[in-house]
Amino acid sequence: MASPGEADVNVSHVEKKKKPPARYWQEPQDRERGGNKDGGRPEQQEKQQTHKAKKRKRDEQSRDGKKVISGKSDPFLGPAPVPKDKLQKFKRQDKIQKPRRPHYRLKDIITRSEAASEMAQKQAARFDLLLPEDAGFLEGDEDEDTCMISQEDIADAVDITSGAKYFNLKLSQFGPYRLDYSRTGRHLLLGGRRGHVACVDWQSKQLMCEINVMESINDVKWLHTEHMYAVAQKKWLYIYDSNGIELHCIRTFNDILRMQFLPYHFLLATASATGFLQYLDVSVGKEVAAISTKTGRLDVMCQNPHNAVVHLGHPNGTVTLWSPNQKEALVKMLCHQGGVRSVAVDKTGTYMITSGMDKKMKVFDVRAFKPLRSYFLPAGASCLSLSQRGLLSAATGDIVQVYRDVWSTPVTKPYMAHRVRGLVWGLHFCPFEDVLGVGHGEGFTSMLVPGAGEPNFDGLDANPYRSAKQRQEWEVKALLEKIQPELITLDPTELAQVDRTTFEQRHRDRVEALGFDPLAKEKFVPKFKKKGRSSAGGVERRKKQVAHEDQRVSSYFQGSRQRRPLR
Repeated sequence: MASPGEADVNVSHVEKKKKPPARYWQEPQDRERGGNKDGGRPEQQEKQQTHKAKKRKRDEQSRDGKKVISGKSDPFLGPAPVPKDKLQKFKRQDKIQKPRRPHYRLKDIITRSEAASEMAQKQAARFDLLLPEDAGFLEGDEDEDTCMISQEDIADAVDITSGAKYFNLKLSQFGPYRLDYSRTGRHLLLGGRRGHVACVDWQSKQLMCEINVMESINDVKWLHTEHMYAVAQKKWLYIYDSNGIELHCIRTFNDILRMQFLPYHFLLATASATGFLQYLDVSVGKEVAAISTKTGRLDVMCQNPHNAVVHLGHPNGTVTLWSPNQKEALVKMLCHQGGVRSVAVDKTGTYMITSGMDKKMKVFDVRAFKPLRSYFLPAGASCLSLSQRGLLSAATGDIVQVYRDVWSTPVTKPYMAHRVRGLVWGLHFCPFEDVLGVGHGEGFTSMLVPGAGEPNFDGLDANPYRSAKQRQEWEVKALLEKIQPELITLDPTELAQVDRTTFEQRHRDRVEALGFDPLAKEKFVPKFKKKGRSSAGGVERRKKQVAHEDQRVSSYFQGSRQRRPLR
């Protein structure tokens, strides 16, 4: 027989008596028991009393109208103030004058609209703090010209990451080279005159693909993503992917010399040696327009990023503006006494810079089509390129010069200068980077140009750090939001206006053809009724009833047009 101690050890927890469930009629007893239990713990009672006193004090402070954090009053009440200059920067419009009559619904709508506009203005001013990056320019010491500072000195003075962006690629076997940067600024496309094509992630120095097409190359251009690019070869236009695999050979586009890609329209504009300007829709692979310019060889071409109008330079000194909607030029401008060598347009579509055989570089206001500035270059400029911040690069032989504020103030000396190893054949500023790419006879050179790139990018449009999934999502949305080529005009704001003149002219022609106005309605004249039913009040009542029925019928037809079933 086991001892009492051994019996206690062997008893399992299942055999223990469980605590009965609580019932509402047992609450007084539980309270008494709890009181007896707490009565034996004076320290716990003191803690509870102290906690209650603190809570009572905090409630009294909150009743006084003061915000409390951890028992102390908040020294910064309300939202953080917004600087007035920031609010003025994002100001949308003046307040709308409310009507004098008691239109309560209209007044309520105006009040809510003004409140929403004010809130959006304050939010935009606050979020402007999230864009701390600013463009910095190169500044020299006293009596020192910035154009005398060499690229090696700049690379040694900046940090390691920025200094690695200055490099040279010695490719003397297949030069000279044309180049193009992708819209995100991460990928570089090189095309040598003797058939060499290379795709490079130039920031990490990783080679994506490298091929030789065994044919002369006139120009290369990235398409909507960094996975497709176009190469203008000797005979036809070819489309390759980032692995160097040939996707398409478009034989209707022959003898192409220059190309421009319109990203929001998915159009590849090409200029040929036969004088044809052709547009290719890369989303469906169809030719949108083929225009005979009748001006001879087209080897000078650029686009206006603001309205997607193509600018072409001609040997007779004129610059013409083209749209795929018209077979004739939108505008013809006589810019130089000799042939035009290069054309560039800034991102706002306001200024156009041209260089010609007369050794002059001119700045034009595209809005008024008038010259603003004219500069004389001893040897002329063979290539021009504009950065996102308005810096202009001009190539003269083997020397690359960068100018600053060429349209606002007269420029007497360049901002920067650099000599490359061969004759320059292509210039292009890298988006969102202070880098200028130079393609020349001996290969490629990446220059550091402080203040050239836009420091703050739009992550929903061109994100340099996007992942593969983000790129796929962006591509689908861009295809859904593709702008039709019929909407390319000189003034994009005209698309938001109603063409009343055309409607009135069509209506006038229709009236002349029919002999009567089909939209005119005869005035309703109530029939005279006897026995007192044609009183003044009854006549007015019948007029209102007829007008109400006409209104119902017109609204019904308008609604039926809107609810037309999809086919």
